[in-house]
Amino acid sequence: MSGGLEAFAALVAGDDSKIDLARACLLIAEDAYPGLDVGHYLGEIERLAMRLRGRLPQSCGAEERIVALNQFLFEDLGFWGNTDEYYDPRNSYLNEVIDRRRGIPITLAVIYLAVGRRLGQPVSGINAPGHFLVRHGDLVVDPFAGGRAVERATLLEQLRQMGVADPEAQLVRLLARPPDTRSILIRMLGNLKANYLQRRDFARTLAVVDRLV
Repeated sequence: MSGGLEAFAALVAGDDSKIDLARACLLIAEDAYPGLDVGHYLGEIERLAMRLRGRLPQSCGAEERIVALNQFLFEDLGFWGNTDEYYDPRNSYLNEVIDRRRGIPITLAVIYLAVGRRLGQPVSGINAPGHFLVRHGDLVVDPFAGGRAVERATLLEQLRQMGVADPEAQLVRLLARPPDTRSILIRMLGNLKANYLQRRDFARTLAVVDRLV
């Protein structure tokens, strides 16, 4: 087992609630970027959180915090869904998402969660089929669409389109049971595995499978 894989295995073997999601995602990126400076990118996330914290008044309410986080990430910094090159593997590596400000739903959600949690915000993932979302307090937001609020009716329709047998019951489960950190990592790795298999890049597929194991 390589040093990078050992570090990843050690990180995800502990208490799920203590796993740093952003760190784990950056360790995954080491397969594609040997020697990646994980500390630099974790520091960048910390700096983003500090910049936003400095903008928030002490009396800032819940809705104001959601608006501020969305404006900061998606308007000021320009994070957005990469619709033009959705299946580019770089969209699945957190260092590239931070550098390029482009990603897929789950990696943009990781950025949202990482910054939000560092600010003490009530944010969690929603492991919806086909499109990963974020819950911020009572509001569901779509980081892939610039933090746009997603209405309940829209979520139900998306579940119906995905062929879910009982969309109402599934939506209740999705909102009541946010995915733990390992589940988010498994979904991210599953995306990468499918991507590299489609490209017939079996060496990188094997590296991803090692992470899944």
